[in-house]
Amino acid sequence: MDEERIDQILDKHKRKESAVIQVLLEIQRENRWLPGEVLEMVSEKLGVPLSRIQQIVTFYKAFSVVPKGRHEIHVCMGTACHVRGAPRVLDKVEDFTGIKPGETTSDLKFSLTTVNCLGCCALGPVMEVDGKAHGKMAAAKTAEILRKYE
Repeated sequence: MDEERIDQILDKHKRKESAVIQVLLEIQRENRWLPGEVLEMVSEKLGVPLSRIQQIVTFYKAFSVVPKGRHEIHVCMGTACHVRGAPRVLDKVEDFTGIKPGETTSDLKFSLTTVNCLGCCALGPVMEVDGKAHGKMAAAKTAEILRKYE
């Protein structure tokens, strides 16, 4: 992400120190992660110590300081999904992508995480890709859905 775009985001938030979380969220939404040099720029331009920014990005799970894939896969492992076969769905996602939860493919195509609840328990097991929930998942349907995101 270039400095000009970061300046635009900062200007949008009136370069207020109190908007640091919103600024970081917007940068990450566009960039998919927060590189160290971006954190340094935000620190300098907002007058917020870098240590404070690092505390924020390591405290909130919404932030990532490692590259994320273009497509984020979340597999619900909550009770309702678990008893309906979520572990088998997760196994198929791992087989298809070649990664485990918390990892990103080397081509930055997919990132995989497990979550405790996606809020649609009646549809379990649920796999979410790029914010779109795929309910009543069967392990056999997993690869078919993920192929659409290749």
